Amino acid sequence: MAAWGLPDFDDHEGVHLFTDRASGLRAIIAVHSTALGPAAGGVRFWHYAGSDGAITDALRLSRGMSYKNAMAGLDLGGGKGVILADAPGATVSDAQLAAFGRAIESLGGRYVTAEDVGMSEARMKVIAGQTHHVSGLPVASGAAGGDPGPYTARGVYLGVRAAAKRGLGSDDMAGVRVAIQGVGSVGGGLARLLAADGAVLTLADVDAARAQALASEIGAAVVAADAILAVEADIVSPNALGAVLDEASIAALKARVVAGGANNQLATAEDGRRVHEAGITYAPDYVINAGGIINVGLEYLGQGDEAEVMARIDRIPHRLHQIWDESERNDAPAAAVADRIAQQLIGRN
Repeated sequence: MAAWGLPDFDDHEGVHLFTDRASGLRAIIAVHSTALGPAAGGVRFWHYAGSDGAITDALRLSRGMSYKNAMAGLDLGGGKGVILADAPGATVSDAQLAAFGRAIESLGGRYVTAEDVGMSEARMKVIAGQTHHVSGLPVASGAAGGDPGPYTARGVYLGVRAAAKRGLGSDDMAGVRVAIQGVGSVGGGLARLLAADGAVLTLADVDAARAQALASEIGAAVVAADAILAVEADIVSPNALGAVLDEASIAALKARVVAGGANNQLATAEDGRRVHEAGITYAPDYVINAGGIINVGLEYLGQGDEAEVMARIDRIPHRLHQIWDESERNDAPAAAVADRIAQQLIGRN
């Protein structure tokens, strides 16, 4: 199917498909908007059942990056890269990474990449051998940049605390029951921060051993990955892949708050309405999870050090409360309020 016919095509400025026969690279770079600056967004290495699924993911993620960067006040547009894995558990090769770097370079600076799922600082260095349009590279202590994961986790943690205050009336996380879906770099970092606050945690991950190891470290419970959204909890925090909130999963939620770092948590726009009508406080994902792009975005733009990164991450709760205030005033889903604001910022309203 042509990208124009896919439901998530949103007047994207470009959807680029790349192949490199020598390395076996198959990759997509979706550029949603460059209205505020070069289209910035990480690249993920992932296996998809078909090419339409990969393109759809790139379309949704790049649009989310336009909104995320705009809401974070960055001089960046929105884009996303996807490198297709041939099979689950496959490893991306240095030759494929180099070919992807050449693909980025061919776009002349319209797209800037960084780490996402399946990538790392070391892999960014390989890509950076072919293009300067890379961020998330190793940096000196105190500088902006490097692995975005801990910064994303920090922003999500602050957003979870803000959501607890809004939805539960609690300034203290001690005893608050939080169910965390996905305990990788972001979810795992969030879990450690909440555990230090005395939150009562339930963890789940597709890698059950990883979830169990973290649970043993911080004194949390573990459930199966397909059960986490419906556990008895005050807060559900999705921190894995997207589209986890649909009609069925929303109906099964027992939590009063949903706040997590996963991108594109709502399967459809209507699911944002369902969450709102259920009386659930929802933290729009591209607002709460902006810490990582703030870090690597300021690195690429040369606009400050780590102290500036942290100061900007500290503003995430304020932005969330602005969205919730308008949601309450207008009886509108928080997701729709955030989308409207972001669209105005990039000139798409």
